[in-house]
Amino acid sequence: MTPQELKAAFIEELIRVAPDIEADMVGDDDHIQDDLELDSMDVLNLVTALHARFGIDIPESDYPQIATPALAVAYLAKSG
Repeated sequence: MTPQELKAAFIEELIRVAPDIEADMVGDDDHIQDDLELDSMDVLNLVTALHARFGIDIPESDYPQIATPALAVAYLAKSG
């Protein structure tokens, strides 16, 4: 997948977890907890959704590597 496709997929899963977030309002460097206000359960649900979509395990120690869309794209690109 291209970086743009990875970003679109990440945003799509993010919105499924937090439907009050609008895709066009999410910036590359928006932190999913600090800026987008996901709680720890939302983050866990996002990780589960990413696992289901991409077939990769994301250990808790790697959560900071998916904390923004830009970081997530880099993480998913190297993990996929």
